[in-house]
Parts: sequence; C-alpha cells; structure tokens
Amino acid sequence: MSSNNRQVMLRVWPYIWPAGRLDIKIRVVAAITALIVSKLIMAYVPFLYGGAVDGLSGQASDLLLGAIGLTVAYGGARILAAAFQQLRDAIFSPVGQRAVRLLAVETFEHIHKLSLSFHLSRKTGGLSRLIERGVRGVAFLLRFSVLSVGPLMIELLLVCGIFMWLFNWTYMLVVVATVVLYAVFTFTVSEWRVKLRREMNDRDTEANQKAIDSLLNYETVKYFNAEAHELARYDNAMRGFEAASRRTDYSLAFLNFGQAFIITVGLTGIMVMSGLQVQAGEVTVGAFVMANAYMIQITMPLNFLGTVYREIRQALVDMEDMFKILDTPRGIEETKIPVTIDTPKGQVAFKNVSFAYTDERSILKDVSFDVKAGQNIAFVGPSGSGKTTISRLLYRFYDVDAGGITIDGVDLRDMALADVQSLIGMVPQDTVLFNDTIGYNIGYGKFAATRQEVMDAAKDARIEGFIQSLPDGYETQVGERGLKLSGGEKQRVSIARALLKDPKILILDEATSALDTATERDIQNTLEEISHGRTTIHIAHRLSTIQHCDQIYILDGGVITEAGSHAELIARGGTYARMWQTQEREVEKES
Repeated sequence: MSSNNRQVMLRVWPYIWPAGRLDIKIRVVAAITALIVSKLIMAYVPFLYGGAVDGLSGQASDLLLGAIGLTVAYGGARILAAAFQQLRDAIFSPVGQRAVRLLAVETFEHIHKLSLSFHLSRKTGGLSRLIERGVRGVAFLLRFSVLSVGPLMIELLLVCGIFMWLFNWTYMLVVVATVVLYAVFTFTVSEWRVKLRREMNDRDTEANQKAIDSLLNYETVKYFNAEAHELARYDNAMRGFEAASRRTDYSLAFLNFGQAFIITVGLTGIMVMSGLQVQAGEVTVGAFVMANAYMIQITMPLNFLGTVYREIRQALVDMEDMFKILDTPRGIEETKIPVTIDTPKGQVAFKNVSFAYTDERSILKDVSFDVKAGQNIAFVGPSGSGKTTISRLLYRFYDVDAGGITIDGVDLRDMALADVQSLIGMVPQDTVLFNDTIGYNIGYGKFAATRQEVMDAAKDARIEGFIQSLPDGYETQVGERGLKLSGGEKQRVSIARALLKDPKILILDEATSALDTATERDIQNTLEEISHGRTTIHIAHRLSTIQHCDQIYILDGGVITEAGSHAELIARGGTYARMWQTQEREVEKES
C-alpha cells in the first residue's frame, strides 16, 4: 500500500472509530464478533458434508447423527452462518452510513467556505462528479474492506490450519501457493488497470462537464444555432470515454481469465492429491469431498477479492481526489477572537487599498474613500477598472494585499466572516435563482422569515401583483437558474430577497444594465426607494441611474481619478462629463 493510500485510510479511520462515541465502537466490535462466529461456523460446514458422504457410502458406521442427520446439520450450519453474516451487515450499516454522511457534509461545507477564486477556476460539473465518486468510494471502502477482505483473511487462515491438521503440509502449501499467486497476479494487473480506470474517469468527467456546460447555456446554444457544434463536442468527448472504457474492458477480461486459471489449477491440484490418497486407502471419500468443499469455499471469496481489490484501489483514488479538495486552504482565514458591532450603522471606509488577483495584473492601487451611514455612492468606469472588485473585497471574498477596509471603524479581518456578510445585501446584474419556488427564492434572504414578511418584501419590490397573477402564486417553480422568469421579474425577486435580509449596506452591481429602458426605469425607482436609510453602493454602467447619488467615484486602471456629486462632476468637465455627454447622445439617437 502506497503512502498516499495509507494517508487516505488514516483519514477515514476516525469516522469508523470516533473518539467519545462508545455506541459506535460497540457496534464495530459486535459486527467483528458476528463476522468471526460466521467464519467459524463455515469452517465446520465441510466436516458435516464429508461426514454425511461417508455415512451414505458406508465408510463410517459410528456417526452420532447418521448420514441424514449430518445432512440436516449441514443445512442448519449454512443457514446459521448466513444469519450471522447478515447480522454483521445490519450491525455495521449505521457505522458506515454515518461515516459517509459526515464526510459528505464536511466536504460540502468546506467547498462552500473555499474562496471565490477556487470556484471561478473549477468547473461545477467536474467538481460535483469528483465529490460523488469520493463519497461513493468511502461507502465502498467501509463496506468491503471491513466486511469482505477481513473475513477472507480469517477464512484463509482457518482453512490452512485445517488442511495441515487433517491432511499434511503439502495441502497447505498448495493452498498458500494458490492464494499467493492469485494475489500477486491480481494486484499487479489491477495496478495497471487503475491507470486505465483513471484515464476513463478523466474522459467521463470531461464529457460530463461539456454536457452540463451546454445544458446550462441552452439559450445561447439556440441563439447561435449551435446544436450540431455542441453535439460534435460531446460526441468527441464520449469517443475518448468509449476508447478508454474499451481498454478497461479488455484488461478486465485478461484479469478474469488469469484468476480463473490460477484458481482452477490450485483446485485441481488439491483434488488430485486427495484422490490419490482415497485410492491408497489413506482417507475416505468424505475426506476427498471435504477437501474439495474447502477449496471451493476459498475460491469463491478469492474470485470476489479480485473485484473488491480493483474497486478498493479505485475507491482510494477517488477518495484521495476528494481529500485534496478538503485539504485545499480556504483562502480567507477567520480571526480567532472576532470583534462584534453591537449596533451597526453602515459606515464603510477603504484606506489605501491595493489588490491583485494575480501577480501579473494589479486591479486596485492605493484606493481610499469614506462612506457615511445612509449615504448613496457610486463607482463608474471602464470594464476592468476594479468596480466589481470593490464589492467582492467588501464582502470579503478576498483579502486586500495592502491597506484595510472597515465597517463602522472595525477592520473586516477582525470580524467574523458571517457577521461581515450579514451586514451587506447584494442585487447583482445577473440574478441566478434556485430551481425552487418564488417564495423560497425570496425567503432565501432570511430563512426564519414568516410568509407575511416574504409577502411584504415582494410588495416593496413591486412584484407581488405578478406573483398573485400566477396560478400557483408563491409556490410557482422558477426553473433552473430562474429561466422561467423574465429578466425584470428575476431582478425584482433579487430585490425582494435583499429587502428581506434588511442589510445596513446595500450593493447594487449594475442591477439594471441588462434590462430594457422601461423596465430599467421602473426597477430603478424601486431601488431608489429601498436605498433610503441604508448605505448604498452602486456599481454603475448607465450614468442616468446614479444622478441622485451623494458621491460618485470614477475608477480608471484601479485608481480613483475623479470624485464628486453629479452636478460637480459635470461642471468639472472631466472624464465623467465626457461619459455623460456620450450616453446622452446615445439616448437621443435611440429616441
């Protein structure tokens, strides 16, 4: 076993044998006890079988139970062994299922806590498939390594001892040689097959990513009549998966034949040896049958061991990938002793903030500004100037490289992340909704909200009338990413959700730039109403939406080049004034 595999096993062990959980440990011990009892019974079964054969052939007249009695005892012993096997599974099942649940929940929680840069760089389809395979691998490992490989080892030791006691050392030597050759062949070929399986998994993940990406962008595919292109991309990915799967199947056929050959040679060797002893009068026919029964009893789980080993090996690979995700640093480290703001007001200050997503490209350079509680401010500037980065830093999706950001005078890094994000509400440009009801999506702003509070938020966002016009009202399903709603309707749901959260700081990230003029004007009026009494930060594209702001900042190349009210900036005749004149001319042309 490689060091990586050992590390994976050590990571799983605390979930099987958890500290402070005596009930779980008792279950593990009870399951192992039931396992041992089952194997002891199965080790005695061939004795009963051989005795019944001798009784029926007249070679043993002094049997206590007689041939028929031994046959009945043989059947009873097999039933009893099966009962203990099932009891073992039933006892251990809660242990395995609990471990799988805890690992799945831990992984899910950790992924949500990873930085935004991690999620922007990973494909959702590949990530979900990786987690799915990892959790499935844990379930398989617990079920088969504890309940199959362990029992097989016990059974092999018992059979070797019985052959040594009843026959001679040559029988034991044949059994050991068969098992060793089988194991070496199986492990060697399986290691080769793991590489083929990994390639197959990679091709499977690639195909799955392309399928999900295409389906998520269904409308875009339709807009550009690209069904044939998407089909070709998916078919190409599936061809790679097909070729990898074919190589995997061929290697499986080779492995199965090699295993069958080794087992058959070993079984034949034992039968020939015992047959010669029967002819020589050294043992009875019952002993011949008993030796055959023991070999079959071993070869059945041995045959299964090949599959188990391959699956365990693959499970370890899948689990290793999942644990790599768990070992990925969060990116945002929380302070151990967070500062709490008892009565938040919503004052925001950036002090000499510099930030870069990569070393090659600096986004913000020594940016400073102050926002008083309840003040309306806006940031405008060309794409890539750092407008959206300001909102991401305020949400603390990233930490600044230099300088500091404060809310009510407290540095974000000194606050609990949950406290920071509870103070801020966001109405983004591209509203993505959960594939659930309108009521659920609005209620996402405050999970403990009553239905009346949800309805009040919808009313304030001017969407209640639309919701009431729907046959199912608040129970209307919005579809994946909210595709059943129009852009304006989704935006109003987003506004209602932010209102329900009732944040002290509201960020409007180009919240109306993707809408038509009439819808934009209607929603803009709503946004102006809900921003009263809150510190509001606009990330703006259309300058007509921010004329009312107390302070407007012009960002260019990550630097604030101008600042002032709309009237002041127009009078100054600088960049803002030129942007305003340009947009006014565009509006006149549209008119």
